[in-house]
Order: sequence, then C-alpha cells, then structure tokens
Amino acid sequence: MTPLRVVGLDLSITATGIAYRDGSTGTVGGPADHGDRRLLTIEQAVTIALGGEDYRLGPLPDLVVLEDLPTHARAAGITGMVHGVVRARLLRRGVPYVALPPATLKAYATGKGTADKTAMAMAAYKRGGCEFADDNQCDAAWLRWAGLDWLGAPEVTVPAAQRDRLNKAKWPTVKGVL
Repeated sequence: MTPLRVVGLDLSITATGIAYRDGSTGTVGGPADHGDRRLLTIEQAVTIALGGEDYRLGPLPDLVVLEDLPTHARAAGITGMVHGVVRARLLRRGVPYVALPPATLKAYATGKGTADKTAMAMAAYKRGGCEFADDNQCDAAWLRWAGLDWLGAPEVTVPAAQRDRLNKAKWPTVKGVL
C-alpha cells in the first residue's frame, strides 16, 4: 500500500510553516519590506510542496490541511490574501483540502482549544518526539498529523477525546482513501 501523502500549511504572510509529505518542515515568507511579493514566494513554496509544476517532485498530495483564518484577528485580512493564493493553487491542481480552525487544531494536539505555542511544542515533543525551528513549523506538523489521523494513518497517537475534535471540520472526500 502506498503511504498517504498529506501536507500541512500554517499560512502567514511573514512566516508560513510547511509540513511536507515526508514529515520534514520549513518556513517561508519574508520581511514586511518585501510587501505583496511574499505571496509569490509562498505560492512557489506551496507549488513545490504539492510536487512541483510538472510533478517531478512526486505525485500530488492526497490531502492538504490548512490552519483556517482566525475569526477575530486584525491580521485576518492579510492572512486572507495568503489563503486566497494558496487555495487557488490547490483548486487549480485539484488537491483536496480542509481548513481547521485554530481552536480545533489546538484541542487535537493538546486537549485544550486555547493552548499556547509552548503547549503545542510540548505536545509535539511528547507525542511525536519532534522539535521544530519555530512555532509555524510545529503548527504545520500538527496539521499534517491531523490529516493523517483523519485518513486512518496516524503518525502520532492522541487520546480519543482529542481525536474526536477533528469531527468538527468539514473534511473532503479523498479519492481512493475514504
């Protein structure tokens, strides 16, 4: 059986965290003086995470899991631009995706929907034995792990009550998986 290919994306104009299908992570974005050109950097990085323009880097992912826009944050407008660029890329490539609310992701990872960055990092270390260069990569890894768990191929184990939080999302049908 072919391993599932899931990508996690913690989208931000300054520091987008990416968890690639192989479990490695990275951060892309840039300083404010780069302005909207950061959108192009993020789009290019997401294209690579999807397998590249001509699929030389591998077949398309089975699923991409995004952290959804914060509902009442000042930065939601700017982050919304990043979401627009990335979602358009996913739609053009025909890649199924789901947007998990931040509270759902935090509750899945830690059991508490209001967990801070330190709690997320501690949970990643406790459950997956992983440490990350920054909190964006940590969140992206948790997004990827949530997608793999939802598809029945968990890489980390969380208590059933935490896993049940994933039921709050509207998951897409993943061809050949569910």
